Amino acid sequence: MNSLLLATDTAGYTMPQTWRVLTKAGYFIGLSGAIGTTVTYATTVRPSLKHAQEAGDPGDAVVLRSRSASYAAWAGVVLLLAGYFQLAGRVARAGKGMAFGDALAPGRMWDFLQAPAAKGAWIAQGTVYLVQNLVLLAAAAAMIALFLPAARRHLDRIVLAVLPAALAVTLIAAVPATAPADLDRWLDLFLNQTHIVSGTVWLGGLALLVALAGARAGLGAGAGVLWAEIWRRFSLVALVCVGAVVLSGLWLSWKHVGAVSQLWTTGYGIALLVKILLVLGLITAGAFNQFWLMPRIARARRADDTASLRHLTLRHFPLVVWGEVALGVAVLAVVPFITGSARSEAGSAKAVSSGSLFAAGAAMALALAVSLYATAKASEALARRSPAIPATA
Repeated sequence: MNSLLLATDTAGYTMPQTWRVLTKAGYFIGLSGAIGTTVTYATTVRPSLKHAQEAGDPGDAVVLRSRSASYAAWAGVVLLLAGYFQLAGRVARAGKGMAFGDALAPGRMWDFLQAPAAKGAWIAQGTVYLVQNLVLLAAAAAMIALFLPAARRHLDRIVLAVLPAALAVTLIAAVPATAPADLDRWLDLFLNQTHIVSGTVWLGGLALLVALAGARAGLGAGAGVLWAEIWRRFSLVALVCVGAVVLSGLWLSWKHVGAVSQLWTTGYGIALLVKILLVLGLITAGAFNQFWLMPRIARARRADDTASLRHLTLRHFPLVVWGEVALGVAVLAVVPFITGSARSEAGSAKAVSSGSLFAAGAAMALALAVSLYATAKASEALARRSPAIPATA
């Protein structure tokens, strides 16, 4: 964070106000809770619990379903509060601007949402935000309903219904009020949303699973089998998210950074560099999971070593994930400082795409896909020969 403070002395960079930092970071935390929870529950937790119930071990599934419902309900509360303060932030920045405290008034918000469309716009920007916040309200209300015992009986249905609504919260906000001028602008919109969705699934999923792992005291001796399946499924989800984050991040970085030196000579670049280092930390922790923990979990599972399996899945793995969650929160705290453009600060030319750039991007995407596939296969190969860790390790 000290590096971010240096950005205040960088010509052309404007340090965001405290309320802007808190509202933007809070908004992404809210999105991570809603999107990450629903996607991870649907793709990872739900099928794993169903498998455990079919195997005749419903006890642990009941505990984790209950904890999932509680977590989703609190995620709904966070999403609702984050959405309210994010809307206030938009109101404070609109037009000539106003004090953030004044923007918190519902009347000010309503005036903002009812503002007429600008000249040449196909829809009023306020209308876009109105629709977004109605969807956000519906998603948050459905999640908050999970505090009620009657709603918890329909946990699967509620989560599956909220999932597209949670995704729509960020996608609707990205709808342009005026038609994008060129292909680059369309790609900016698409890849920015790809970056947001994949990042929130990744970070929000990690937070959900580490919260569920906290219920280990109430789980049976054979819970390691269930958790081995949960970590296996989420590892695949995380691999896809990593690929999407890296590819979209490369495009967005190229659009706003004209030279490597701008990463430490501009305010935007310094903030981005801090974010990149934090994300590299996340990827490193993920690689540790793939190449060290997952093979040992798989070996212990095949050997039916329940003691080692429980220790690995509910002690070792959550410790690493806690570190990833901490890094993820730090990433979200840095995001509000990435404002403007390093190119404009440094006086560099605007980024313009070309056929050769798209060809290079396609080659890079293919190489990344191959590397992620190789990562999964290498983890499987290690699982066939690595020794299991003793339960007392």
